[in-house]
Amino acid sequence: MHFLRSTLLAALLALAAGAAQAAFEACRDFFPNRTPPVIADSDRLIARDLCYDAFAILHSGLRKTPIFVVERLSPEQIDDAGDETRTNRFFADARLRAAERATLADYKGSGYDRGHMAPAGDMPTAQAMAQSFSLANMVPQAPEHNRGLWAKVVEKGTRQYVKRSGHTVYVFTGPVFPATPKTIGPGRVWVPAALFKLIYDPQAGRAWAHWSDNRDDAQPTRPLSYEELQRRTGIDFLPGITPGY
Repeated sequence: MHFLRSTLLAALLALAAGAAQAAFEACRDFFPNRTPPVIADSDRLIARDLCYDAFAILHSGLRKTPIFVVERLSPEQIDDAGDETRTNRFFADARLRAAERATLADYKGSGYDRGHMAPAGDMPTAQAMAQSFSLANMVPQAPEHNRGLWAKVVEKGTRQYVKRSGHTVYVFTGPVFPATPKTIGPGRVWVPAALFKLIYDPQAGRAWAHWSDNRDDAQPTRPLSYEELQRRTGIDFLPGITPGY
């Protein structure tokens, strides 16, 4: 009963603030309390929810990138992921309208990597691995940032935390854009100014976020509090939850 009241209250507050909550009816288990984030101005972003085997995406047809990607990571999933071979078969997601999705042509010759938001290294099965190469799961990412700081510090560090914790942790990843965005390709895919990765540990009651500029020379920074990430992004990732830091 308490959970139902909290969910209803979050939905009413979202409507009152002009925000919206995506449905994710087929994959609500990816979210804490099975409650997706509340997004301001989601209609303007042409937001569509996409469910995959090991992650879910709220996708922007305006930006042609994720708004956020969510994973429910466990130590067992990470162990299984170590057995899978990276496929590198990128593809445009046919569930999105042609005018709303990135294509391989958009990234070709752009100077940017196709940067995973839900990492291939987290995928526990061959099918989940293949799905992670959907361009709906990608953002244009500075190559050295993608392969260096982001992969070796942020993504690897997140997996190490989940392994040490011994239990399931929720992870939200996404891009943040400048007021005047740069775009790539004939489809005009938006290039992020920064990326974030939010880790919420429900057993510890804590949440914190990595924030990293999308540049080859980006340096590690101190993690943000949940409140600061919410302020910077305008997204309530954890409706009804007030985590510690």
